[in-house]
Amino acid sequence: MTDRDEMLQIDLCSGQVRVMLCETTRTVQKCADIHETSPVCTAALGRLMTGTLMLGIMMKGDDESVTVTMKGDGPIGTLVAVADHGAVKACADYPQLDLPLRADGKLDVGTAVGHSGRMSVIKDLGLKKQYIGQSEIVSGEIAMDFANYFTVSEQQPSLVALGVLVNGETVLKAGGLLIQPLPGCPDEIIDQLELRSPMFADISREMTFAPIEQLCEDWFRGLDPVILERTPLEYRCGCSRERMEKALISLGKNDLDEIIRDDRGAELVCHFCRRKYFFTTDDLKKLEK
Repeated sequence: MTDRDEMLQIDLCSGQVRVMLCETTRTVQKCADIHETSPVCTAALGRLMTGTLMLGIMMKGDDESVTVTMKGDGPIGTLVAVADHGAVKACADYPQLDLPLRADGKLDVGTAVGHSGRMSVIKDLGLKKQYIGQSEIVSGEIAMDFANYFTVSEQQPSLVALGVLVNGETVLKAGGLLIQPLPGCPDEIIDQLELRSPMFADISREMTFAPIEQLCEDWFRGLDPVILERTPLEYRCGCSRERMEKALISLGKNDLDEIIRDDRGAELVCHFCRRKYFFTTDDLKKLEK
């Protein structure tokens, strides 16, 4: 592993193409450790987090964030990832789901997620303003679903590659690539990128051979790649006892009274980091005031 996960924002052809290239190995490993995921769920959540981090990096404000939800018809249930400018957290309904490998020996993420359903993107722009975009799940393999979202909801044709290489409980490599030709980009440059697309197809395996800076140089040679910005990436949850108190208050007086009458207190568990918060009956009574 490298010392840290990182997102590179790259300019091609003097500003005619935007590229994001990242390694997320440590980030995905932390998620796998927290949720004790099966290999196929590690791959699914890892791909989702990597794609969501790319959307998060695009957010401009310090208080802005993006939430991506995939509700497919597969047995893993609903997948959720939340990211801001470099931090991400994620969860799945059934993180221990296990499935046989595909015929080609790869993890069957598409079957786990499902081949139909909805992908929702909620951008929290601060000050209670939100942008909500939706698109159909077209494969369940997640990279193609992100590409479809960019094309359908944001009218931005995009090439997306997402990969997680897993060996048992260990994430060997994880990362992703986003390529977006900007308005006015000549067809010959787009053709060049399409010709090179097979090089990106198995991105996590490619990352075992070279760091992302070297891959950037190799993949985009002749297209004048310039690294504009580097952003460290991490798995981070911002839950707190205060937030859990607000969640309890939001239940309403009747439900809170019922919990108090049981006289056993309440234990809340964060979906994203599995941290537990216990509230005694006296704690709950204070929340009613």
